[in-house]
Amino acid sequence: MNILGLVLFALVLGVALKKLGPEGEELIRFFNSFNEATMILVSWIMWYVPIGITFLVGSKIVEMEDIVLLVTSLGKYIFASILGHIIHGGIVLPLIYFAFTRKNPFSFLLGLITPFATAFATCSSSATLPSTIKCIEENNGVDKRISRFILPIGATVNMDGAAIFQCMAAVFIAQLNNVDLNAGQIFTILVTATAASVGAAGVPAGGVLTIAIILEAIGLPTNDLSLILAVDWIVDRTTTVVNVEGDALGAGILHYLNQKEKAAKEEELNEVNVEAIPNCKSEGETSPLVTHRNQVPTPASTAEPESKESVL
Repeated sequence: MNILGLVLFALVLGVALKKLGPEGEELIRFFNSFNEATMILVSWIMWYVPIGITFLVGSKIVEMEDIVLLVTSLGKYIFASILGHIIHGGIVLPLIYFAFTRKNPFSFLLGLITPFATAFATCSSSATLPSTIKCIEENNGVDKRISRFILPIGATVNMDGAAIFQCMAAVFIAQLNNVDLNAGQIFTILVTATAASVGAAGVPAGGVLTIAIILEAIGLPTNDLSLILAVDWIVDRTTTVVNVEGDALGAGILHYLNQKEKAAKEEELNEVNVEAIPNCKSEGETSPLVTHRNQVPTPASTAEPESKESVL
């Protein structure tokens, strides 16, 4: 099944329906209602997920010849995913923030302790969004117009933590099935994970379902996703923290660039001062009808009225 093709077709269809205007509103409302009904069905199914995962993992353990190898492989997968999140969230993202702002990124992140704790506890970027907006505005002084525009988009689109763990999960499943990945398949995993993470929902275990897109792209079986679901409650916590951190640092960078551009424009306006410089040479070339207030009367000009009176 070509899931990437379906995702691309859905994107193009959405743009086409938006271009239709009022004629496409009915179909858009239909898809919105269909989406809401699907979410209700998913919420019902989630109540039975623990039971289903128990039997799926149990069947997988029974099929394995060496259970110790499976547990060791899962432990390595968890460790590699968390280590990747620590490197990305503790080194890469702060370096990007420092490269743009030349400020200490850890002082910026210090004001986001509450959103990080909420993200670690709930495993949901959407549930952490109100706390992130509040802390980034009050503690870090980010403009409301920037935070309330960037953070909701980032909670839906910016899933760098999910992209990391999806790549790890794809490589783990490939090694579990004794499949050697070539350079082309690895590149496909990187591109597909980046694209699939954009469509991942900001809810707990939202990125696990999109791993199926990666597995289909490189020709791996999807029946091993039950193992990822069994340990996702551990990996998903650091994944959500990295997602929230990326959104917050992106808003901070945009706020700094906006303030820098605003200060540059104000400086340009202050430098433009129109000053009227008087021209002394032009005073003698003016019309004789124009009199100057500061002009000193000469004796000839004062004697001229007396001569006129004598003639009269």
